[in-house]
Amino acid sequence: MPEPVKKPISAFARKPKTQEAEEGSSVIFEAETEKPDAKVKWQCNSKDIASDSKYIIAADGNKHSLTIKAITKEDASVYAVIAGGSKVKFELKVVSQPAEDPADGKPEEASSQPAVAPVQEETPAPAQAGDAHPPDTRQDLTGLFTEKPQSGEVTVGENITFVAKVNAESLLKKPTVKWFKGKWMDLASKSGKHLQLKETYDRNTKVYTFEMHIIAAKANFAGGYRCEVSSKDKFDSCNFDLTVHEARAPEGLDIRAAFRRTSTDGNDDSGELDFSTLLKKRTVQVHTETDVDVWNILSQAPPSEYEKIAFQYGITDLRGMLKRLKKMKKEEKKSEAFLKKLDPAYQVSKGHKIKLAVEVANSDIEVKWLKNGQEIQPTGSKYIFESVGNMRYLTINHCSLADDAAYSCKVGDEKCTTELFVKEPPILIVKNLEDQMVMKGERVELECEVSEEGANVKWEKDGVELTRDESFKYRFKKDGCKHVLIINEATKEDCGHYKVKTNGGESMAEVLVQEKELEVYQSIADLTVKAKDQAVFKCEVSDENVRGTWYKNGVEVKPDARVNITHIGRIHKLTIDDVKPEDEGDYTFVPDGYAFNLSAKLNFLEVKIDYVPRQDPPKIHLDCLGRTAESTIVVVAGNKLRLDVPITGDPAPTVIWTKGEKVVTEGDGRVHVETTKGHCVFTIECAERQDEGIYSVVVRNPAGEDTADIHVKVVDVPDPPMAPTILSVGEDSCVVQWEPPLFDGGQPIIGYVLERKKLKSYRWMRLNFDPYPETTYEAKRMIEGVPYEMRVYAVNSIGMSRHSPASQPFVPIAPTSEPLGLCVDDVSDTSITLKWRRPERIGSADLEGYGIEYCKEGTDEWIPAMEGLTERTSMVIKGLTTGDKLQFRVRAYNMAGPSAPATLAQPITIREIMQRPKIWLPRNLRQTLIKKVGDTMNIVIPFQGKPRPKVTWSKDGEPLDPTLASVRNSEVDTILFIRKTERKHSGKYELQVQIENVEDKAAVTLQVVDLPGPPEALKIVDTWGFNVALEWKPPKDNGNCEITGYTIQKADKKTMEWYTVHDQYRRTHCVVSNLIMGNEYVFRVFSINLVGLSPEPYCTKDSVYIQKTGIIYKPPSYKDHDFTEAPKFTRPLVDRSVIAGYNATLSCAVRGIPKPKVTWYKNKMDISNEAKYRTISKQGVLTLEIRKPCPFDGGVYTCKAVNDSGEDIVECKLEVRPQITREDKKEPKKEKIQEAN
Repeated sequence: MPEPVKKPISAFARKPKTQEAEEGSSVIFEAETEKPDAKVKWQCNSKDIASDSKYIIAADGNKHSLTIKAITKEDASVYAVIAGGSKVKFELKVVSQPAEDPADGKPEEASSQPAVAPVQEETPAPAQAGDAHPPDTRQDLTGLFTEKPQSGEVTVGENITFVAKVNAESLLKKPTVKWFKGKWMDLASKSGKHLQLKETYDRNTKVYTFEMHIIAAKANFAGGYRCEVSSKDKFDSCNFDLTVHEARAPEGLDIRAAFRRTSTDGNDDSGELDFSTLLKKRTVQVHTETDVDVWNILSQAPPSEYEKIAFQYGITDLRGMLKRLKKMKKEEKKSEAFLKKLDPAYQVSKGHKIKLAVEVANSDIEVKWLKNGQEIQPTGSKYIFESVGNMRYLTINHCSLADDAAYSCKVGDEKCTTELFVKEPPILIVKNLEDQMVMKGERVELECEVSEEGANVKWEKDGVELTRDESFKYRFKKDGCKHVLIINEATKEDCGHYKVKTNGGESMAEVLVQEKELEVYQSIADLTVKAKDQAVFKCEVSDENVRGTWYKNGVEVKPDARVNITHIGRIHKLTIDDVKPEDEGDYTFVPDGYAFNLSAKLNFLEVKIDYVPRQDPPKIHLDCLGRTAESTIVVVAGNKLRLDVPITGDPAPTVIWTKGEKVVTEGDGRVHVETTKGHCVFTIECAERQDEGIYSVVVRNPAGEDTADIHVKVVDVPDPPMAPTILSVGEDSCVVQWEPPLFDGGQPIIGYVLERKKLKSYRWMRLNFDPYPETTYEAKRMIEGVPYEMRVYAVNSIGMSRHSPASQPFVPIAPTSEPLGLCVDDVSDTSITLKWRRPERIGSADLEGYGIEYCKEGTDEWIPAMEGLTERTSMVIKGLTTGDKLQFRVRAYNMAGPSAPATLAQPITIREIMQRPKIWLPRNLRQTLIKKVGDTMNIVIPFQGKPRPKVTWSKDGEPLDPTLASVRNSEVDTILFIRKTERKHSGKYELQVQIENVEDKAAVTLQVVDLPGPPEALKIVDTWGFNVALEWKPPKDNGNCEITGYTIQKADKKTMEWYTVHDQYRRTHCVVSNLIMGNEYVFRVFSINLVGLSPEPYCTKDSVYIQKTGIIYKPPSYKDHDFTEAPKFTRPLVDRSVIAGYNATLSCAVRGIPKPKVTWYKNKMDISNEAKYRTISKQGVLTLEIRKPCPFDGGVYTCKAVNDSGEDIVECKLEVRPQITREDKKEPKKEKIQEAN
């Protein structure tokens, strides 16, 4: 059975408290941790606070402080301090500075409330607050609530409504809602004048709305409330607060209202008079530096000072103050029913069982077990009740969340109470989230799998919790153990790290959203136009929403009278009317938001009529723009290389293109040569690296020739780098290095782009979007313990290379934290024993072991104390030199390497320290040790002392005889052993441990007991009737222990079968009764001690014969009791008024022994024999029935009862009213009508 688990201990020895401060001032919150090396973090509204000019965070050992300077209204918030697993919340309340009177600068008159509020007795509220700490009002909409009730404020006498909404779409059963005040008070039973609960259902939205209306709020309604909703196996709850403010006093003073009473039951005549409102208002200066505990001052002050202290601290309700002080001084009475009560709280895991135990004072008393005030009935195997001696047990099997309640054990009018907290098992994440890269507008699904169906998980993005918002941006889906987060139409804002959390773990993944790649369906083409013609550049792209910009020779083209720019769907057009020579140039279209462009050339064809000579030598015009004949042209691999060379000559020259010594022809499908009048064009489609070189163009005609060389350089993306190498790994990072690519593509490398992925995933995540110039990169934000791979892209001005081969798989792992609690356990002249505890943080990798090192004082050389590592948390280091001062350190090792060392506070001198001898006598040996004859005795007594002490045993002051007992000694204990005890072994054994002249002693008393001998001198003292008196003496041998009693037996001399008459009889004389007449008896007696009966009894030497005697029965004489009693009427007659013509009865009741004679009279005349009257007597009830009486039957009726002991009379009056006829009823009506007319 699991032991009851108590509440975890807080990491704080002193917690910060809520404070009030004025605007512009400073405030200091102080906290003190249990451990001096604890890491403390401060937060404001769940966000971490860093030290700056506004906030000052200080730490001195285990003392920590947060200073907030220049306080403003915005600083009023909820703050928290975190250390380890403990989190403490507190508030800062900001109050405005008191305004000054412009006339004299005096502060305004203080409000009617004094600095210290009047202390009054607590009045009963509709429910009592359950917790002293403010409830946690954080809103978590991942449960059943779609809208939770929020904390509110209300003024006394006003109304307030709290609303909770539950979506029943996914529920199989109608949800049930309960409202509580405090922890256990159910408000359903409090519905009435001030509290109303309502419930509505919307069939369209399938939403239940639950409302709690508080009407005419009172001051005692303030406190913490809780709303719980449950549906079958689902459960959710939330906490909220209600603050009730005092109503503002009217301008005029109502003297009647001033003399108010402190009643809370609504009765104006109950409660105590409170004259506090009549007290004169005075200015009270509020000190926010320290809080004065007035009750502590009052508890220590004499009663004569109470009035002075109350006046000093503004307490006006003196009577309430004295009552509360009297309650505080009452001491708690000791429980009479319970020896040991229930612990304040127990904790058990879901599905396990727990046993609650109490110890009662009376072992025969019955107890009742209660759950939330209701008695628990023993049904089934859920609850098991046990009673063992004074102990009472309640076992709860298969604990569930329904068993999380308050349990009480009741004995009579006294009871003790505890709380049982059922802890759910941690929900583990079986399948982790995976990183994803999607295009803008696509749907994202992050999926994980947990260990239990129906578990609640929490989703976060970059540390911020995700909820269902109005736009349904995020949707949460549950399918058994699978949980899915769905993001519809992903945007750039959705990039980030997403985390799913359970109470047993968490998983994180990164989501990257990229813009869609733009496809070019139709590119713009080169144009050659004549003057006055129209030039149209047209292109078509895949996205009709993409806009773009047109450029001419790098300058943006603006629309005007001749230039028109249109965008219709996916088609972009640039139209130039009435083309002129200055329109010639390179035109470029650049889509917005994309890193590429479309280019084409506009050639202007000018028609000239020149009169030239018949023959003109050819000429290549490459220097018309001021450049030399040798030109270098750069082209990107895959693009079109177009060499347009202007030439002149008459007749038209022939053109030959060569590369090196080889003439270039159109044999290759990629090469085109075209000659027109005035131009020769050389084109290569999809330029490649081998197209790079020097191209020569030769033009000839009969008049001569001309030659020009053109340098063509083909640039490309670089080759992929080699596979990267992982230099080192950390907790969530790694350092990766790679070599530059062998070929840079003809352009210098401007940087690198890195990607990573989980080993078992198929999605690569980009780590940087801007080229990284170095060849060593530190990748961060990885998950510890998950294997990853890395790859690299090289980037130049042309573009990005293919990715490199993936690196070897690696796992981000951090070294463990340093071992804890390193200390010295023992020191000798040549060795030392060290102890430590496991590190607080192990990490994902297994702990391989510990390494121990030491160095001499004054040196820096650390020497390993052992080869390899040890898995134990203690170590004995031997072979050290006596007198050396050594410093020791211990480091924990895992896959990532050694942790930070744990070192001793100061060097240790290797020298054995004398330890005083001390005997640790076990508790069972501190009283007399009783053994039976023949038992084995083995006593182990531990002791301490250094160096090894001398051990000496003695018995009854004499040295112990080795033949009597065996002794074995070790360095830490001694053993006294007797194989078979005898009575001679009884006595006092003394143990002495001695080191030099220092010693310690202890004594053990041994008592060896045996069976007693038989009693002595058994004799028959007397015989009478069926009885025999026996007497004897105690035995000579009591077996070395007290005689606890005797067993007396009898036997008929005929059969000699023995029967026990008395057992465990403590006296030495007895009477044997109920013997049978005519039989002859003998008797025997056994002695009894701690071991048992004596082996032999002592028998009577003589026998006893029970004589037969005659017996005459004489019945006893009794005096008859006199039961006679005089008549007495127990119920008198009652005066009556009856209507004539209807039977009437007169009744009374009489008592008397013997039965009295009853006579009825009318007006003192006997009417017993008249036929008009009938008398009835039944069980003392007398009835006179008058048949159809008339007005003459009225009168005085008398009933007389007479017997031998006396008489009694009772009488009444009877009035007989005449009947009213119908005609008599009508006559008054007619009279009324006539009067009205």
